[in-house]
Amino acid sequence: MYFFIVNLTSRTGKAREIWIKVEKELRRREVAYEAHITKYAGHGRELADQLCTRGAACPEGACLVVVGGDGTVNEVINGMHDFERVRFGYIATGSGNDLGRGLEIPKDPLKALEGILNAAEPYRMDLGLVTDGEGRERRFAISTGIGIDAEVCRQALTSGLKKVLNHLGLGSLTYVLLTVKSLFTMPTTELTISFDNGEKKKISRMIFVAGMNHPWEGGGVPMAPRADCQDGKLSVCCVYGIPRLKAFFLLPWLVQAKHEGLKGFEIVDCEQYELAIARPMAVHGDGEYLGDQTHVTCRCMRGMLQVMK
Repeated sequence: MYFFIVNLTSRTGKAREIWIKVEKELRRREVAYEAHITKYAGHGRELADQLCTRGAACPEGACLVVVGGDGTVNEVINGMHDFERVRFGYIATGSGNDLGRGLEIPKDPLKALEGILNAAEPYRMDLGLVTDGEGRERRFAISTGIGIDAEVCRQALTSGLKKVLNHLGLGSLTYVLLTVKSLFTMPTTELTISFDNGEKKKISRMIFVAGMNHPWEGGGVPMAPRADCQDGKLSVCCVYGIPRLKAFFLLPWLVQAKHEGLKGFEIVDCEQYELAIARPMAVHGDGEYLGDQTHVTCRCMRGMLQVMK
C-alpha cells in the first residue's frame, strides 16, 4: 500500500499543481493508494505515526511517500517508526530541495513517482539525531546546525522575502540573502566540540557548525561536498576564527565547494559529536528551528531509512 502525505502549501502553493499531476498518474496506473493532506504545522508527524502503525501491520509492509518540501520530510521522519516494515518515497515540491538533490531524485514529479513505483531494493539512507541539553530529540535527514545557518533557517520560516522569491522561482536565493545579512549582525561565540574518538577542540568566534548527512543545505550550498548518507557518519563543517568581512568574501568559495583547506574552514567526519556553547545559539534540524541551546549532541543513525527511488 502507498500512503501519500501531501503538503499543498509547499513552495507557496505550487505543490497543489504537482499533486494534481501525480494523483492523475496514480489513477491512470490503477495504483492502490491513500492521500492524506497536512492541515497544520506538525500534522505530517502525526500522520506518519498513524500510517506507520497501519503500514507495519500490512503483510507486505507499506511505502510512505512525502509530496512536499524538506520541512515536511522532517516532520514525517520524526513521526515514523517500524522502519524495517515501512519504506519511504519522496516527490519534492519545495524551493530548497536539498534532500532531493542529495538522493538524486528527479525534479520531474512523474519521473520521481516512476522511481518509487518501480523500485526493487530500497536504498538504505542514514538519518541524524540531534539531542538538546534537556534530552529532547529530533531526527534529521539532511543536516543540523548551530550558528548562522540556524539563524538563517529561523528567519526564512517567517520571511516575506522567501514568499516573493518563491513566486519568482528563486526561493533558494532567500538563504543567500539572509546569510549575508546574518553574517554582519549575528553575534559569534565560543564553544567546545567533542568528537567520538575523544578529540576535543575549542573554537573561538564561531560562525557556524553544521553536521551534514548530505553535501548540501540551505537550497544547494555544499557545506560538506564529500558527505555520504550511507557511510554511517556525519560530516561536520566548522567555520570560525575569521573576521566577518573575510568570511563574506569567502562565501563564493563555499558556494562553489572550494572552501576545504581554507583558514577558518574545517570538515571532520565522525559518528557522533557534542557541543558545549558559551551562550545560547539558534539550532536547526533540516531547516526547522529547534530553539536556542547551550548544549547539543548529534549522532548518525546508520541505514535507518529505506528509500524507494
